[in-house]
Amino acid sequence: MSTQEHAGTAASADVRDGEWDAVVVGAGTAGCYASATIANAGYDVVVLERKTEAEAGHIACGDALKGANAFPDSIPKSQIEPAFTNTDVDHGRFEIPQEETVLEIPVPGELAVVDRWEYGRRIIEGAATAGVEFRYDTVVTDVRQADDGTVTGVDAIRKGEPHTYEADVVVDGAGSLSILQDKADLSNSTFDTNVNYSQFCSAYREIVHVEDPVEWHDALVFKPTARAAGYLWYFPRTETEINAGLGFQMTEEPMKLVDDLKRDLRNRPEFAGARVEDKLGAALPTRRPYDSAVHPGFVAVGDAAGHVNPTTGGGIAGAAYAGTYAAEEAIAAIGDGTVDEDALWRYNERVMEHFGARYAALDVYNILSTAVDTDELMGLLAAMPGEQIAEALYSGSTNIGWGLKIKCLLKARGHYGTVWNLYKTKQRADELLAHYEEYPSSPDDFHAWQAERDELMERVYETTGADPKY
Repeated sequence: MSTQEHAGTAASADVRDGEWDAVVVGAGTAGCYASATIANAGYDVVVLERKTEAEAGHIACGDALKGANAFPDSIPKSQIEPAFTNTDVDHGRFEIPQEETVLEIPVPGELAVVDRWEYGRRIIEGAATAGVEFRYDTVVTDVRQADDGTVTGVDAIRKGEPHTYEADVVVDGAGSLSILQDKADLSNSTFDTNVNYSQFCSAYREIVHVEDPVEWHDALVFKPTARAAGYLWYFPRTETEINAGLGFQMTEEPMKLVDDLKRDLRNRPEFAGARVEDKLGAALPTRRPYDSAVHPGFVAVGDAAGHVNPTTGGGIAGAAYAGTYAAEEAIAAIGDGTVDEDALWRYNERVMEHFGARYAALDVYNILSTAVDTDELMGLLAAMPGEQIAEALYSGSTNIGWGLKIKCLLKARGHYGTVWNLYKTKQRADELLAHYEEYPSSPDDFHAWQAERDELMERVYETTGADPKY
């Protein structure tokens, strides 16, 4: 129902909490861009956020925002620009202690390091300006469904009181391992339920203030941990305010994140006498995007649908676009009077066309990292030019011709098997990328596409020697 149709029914808060055109769960990037898009089209939308109004927007994040020059305009760029604290970053520094090497890796496109809490507040403000209503202190407890399985709303507790929010479409922006997907029965649709904790990364970060400017204030610094599938990052918000964090793939034995990060900080002279301003932990998906993120009356966006680069953890831009695409297809479906899978399917296609296929190919390298010895992998990376690493990280593929293979063999000091393994893995990633670029245009062809993809994944596991991830 449109804003105009609601005009005669908005007499009480209970009625307003009862019926909406769309309910969005989560006030993160995906939720704010989705809700702003819907509100800009003249529809009634409410965002349910479990945090207080004062805490909303405060999440653990690496703070690096890639592609800041090409964000969706449902929230104007001018609204979020004041949160950009460092726009001089143009490359990455990959520290490889085992090889006593630092790789300089170019980062294509516009990059900004942001104050994530300020950014979070500003996107909430931008959505509110578009006409979105927010309900803070609201914890979703269940998903409402019709007899045919269509999602029709959610139940929640707000400040200790039960509330029901009914809507034509529910947008799940509730983040990693969303409770909505645990509560809803999604078994009779294409919605991806092949999701478990081992496909995610556990991370912890601190905002650290140092007295003297760091010399690498124009770079994102990455460093592997002592064991596979773990990494440290140092992202300079300013010359003296650094986002320092550590994470590990949850296929591995748990790491003592706080202790390991503090140990590395103590060993870096630039952090002598540093002051911790903020600290927070989180989980994020380091997996391929959901095969399908639609169900009748229901769409998942951002972290809740695996919309994160699985090799870098970058997810802000993908979340903004996923939220926008989901909202635009939801608007069209509501206007057509049906919110079934066919009506929402174009959202899946748009995600795959924009970044989903690329992220699925990148996941192959994430899988490889769980099967290769850390020293072997670091030796290989130290032998590769930064341009090829950058291409692999951001485009999902890179050119590894015979000339580069020979150079790597000469520099890799005996890591010949790993060089060959990377070359074969690259072929598997390219095959997978080509398959995702043929993502089906309707649910009718989905299961055949999925079966062929699963065959390609068997080849990935065979090539890499990794345990199956899915």
